[in-house]
Amino acid sequence: MPKQDKLTILRNSTEHVLTMAMENLYGKKVIKAMGPSTADGFYFDFDSPKDFKISEADFSKIEKEMHRLISLDLPITAKLVSPAKTKAMFKNNPYKQEWVKEILDRGDKKIRIVTISKPDSDNYFPDICKDEHLKSTGKIKAFKLLSVAGAYWRGSEKNQMLTRIYGTAFFNKKDLDQHLWQLEEAKKRDHKKLGPQLDLFVINKDIGKGLPLLTPKGTIIKNQILEYERQLEKQYGFQEVTTPHIAKNDLYKKTGHWQHYRDTMYAPFGIDNETYVLKPMNCPHHYMIYASQKRSYKDLPLRLSEPGVCYRYEKSGELAGLIRVRALTIDDSHILMTEDQIESEFTLCIKLVKKMFQALGLKDYWVRLSLNDPDNNVKYIADPKNWQKAGQKLENIIKQNQLKHETIQGEASFYGPKIDFIVKDSIGREWQMSTLQLDLFMAKRLGLVYTDKTGKAKHPAILHRGLTGSLERTLGLLIEHYAGAFPVWLSPVQAVIIPISKANLNYAKKVHQKLKENNIRVETDDTNATLGAKIRQATTQKIPYILVVGDKEEKSQSVAKRDRTGKDPQSIKLKSFIKEITQEIEVKAIN
Repeated sequence: MPKQDKLTILRNSTEHVLTMAMENLYGKKVIKAMGPSTADGFYFDFDSPKDFKISEADFSKIEKEMHRLISLDLPITAKLVSPAKTKAMFKNNPYKQEWVKEILDRGDKKIRIVTISKPDSDNYFPDICKDEHLKSTGKIKAFKLLSVAGAYWRGSEKNQMLTRIYGTAFFNKKDLDQHLWQLEEAKKRDHKKLGPQLDLFVINKDIGKGLPLLTPKGTIIKNQILEYERQLEKQYGFQEVTTPHIAKNDLYKKTGHWQHYRDTMYAPFGIDNETYVLKPMNCPHHYMIYASQKRSYKDLPLRLSEPGVCYRYEKSGELAGLIRVRALTIDDSHILMTEDQIESEFTLCIKLVKKMFQALGLKDYWVRLSLNDPDNNVKYIADPKNWQKAGQKLENIIKQNQLKHETIQGEASFYGPKIDFIVKDSIGREWQMSTLQLDLFMAKRLGLVYTDKTGKAKHPAILHRGLTGSLERTLGLLIEHYAGAFPVWLSPVQAVIIPISKANLNYAKKVHQKLKENNIRVETDDTNATLGAKIRQATTQKIPYILVVGDKEEKSQSVAKRDRTGKDPQSIKLKSFIKEITQEIEVKAIN
């Protein structure tokens, strides 16, 4: 069993205390299903009669019982138990019976049972669990139950709907309070609420779940990001390509994606007696562009890029606004190169990622080096020598580029190790974004070759690069990072002009035209609302600059400039404002 970090162990233990408290309070009304720790805390799934409901109103009662169990400092122990004894232990629990069968099917002879001992009898609270735990309940210092939701058993919509209680735990109250503040702040920044409020995207039930529609304003942000990416890629020798949204199923069988990602691919469909699928990733299409003509070492590196829309099946319960979708735009690139170009091409892509993060105002990040599990030849291509070589190369590249990192085994793609960039947003949450993957296998599998200096045919190495990852996810992240108050270069509307009276409307139109001529995205509020109401509306829409114009401004060819923070207006010449905002746009979010 892999070693778990201390916080995970704490949360595993707290979840068992929650489960025990639920059993103590509600007895047979609660049929326990499962309850793991998570990146942010833990949860507990249970089944119950239809007339029995748990809500957040019950949390104080449940937490009181948890505190009682913690104060008793009950021992937590683990032992291996025979399948027969385990089945008898949970004879009335179909969920635990299913777990037992699954454990036996994978070849385990014994089942690990974690127990919390009760001090006043020979009874104990048992559960099936493979994870590590604290030695006793008294080690738990700070916890909080957070919410209740519905969840399908094993995440499948075909299974029973269960009740899920979410909670979190920390080693001290200070860390817990910080986390609770973060959760409250996250609610205010929730892109699923802010996005529609700011008219950036909608999700329509008639279109379908996980299929967001970007509005004109949302599309402006997406296109601004893409425009900047294209500037970077043009500067560094990338060539943009366009590929279709479907391909023959046989292609994905050749690459191995069908075997490894079948669960996330949509069902095949027929065209002219041939079988096709919706494109789940761009790389196979790019390989076929490479294979379309003979290549020499002089042609390498060949850097192909595409902001391609891909389609992946995500379970309904896992969909989350723009963060987890079924149609995603991946700002992809595939670099086919010689082996001696690997270090320089990765360094180039790291440079691009840094520039992208700087422009987006994401200053705090680290990288995760994801390697294969050498004992898992089902999940990964069985070639220990190449895996070791690829992993070592990426480790050296990380060190050469002085990237803060940690190494995780078993998280690589099936065809190669990868570097994942993890960014922290403005309230301290971590998001996975850019990915750089080294592939030493696929060219050989597909017969992709180039002619080296001696005339010999060789297989190129491949670098898979997602510059931000998914543009939809990036938009969701940025909405929450900035709470909708985007830097000027990304703001759908960069300035709004508000005439004080109808007499000032002609001057407002002239200001509007002048800003448009300088490529500034501008609106004029010529409604009949009061001046105060217009300013409040512009502030609510988080427009960076509010330009009020009246007789005085018209006479001096100026504007009364306000920003969205509500500071007092500042009179500024129109020419000076245009110069100021243009410079702010050009430097992106660096400041």
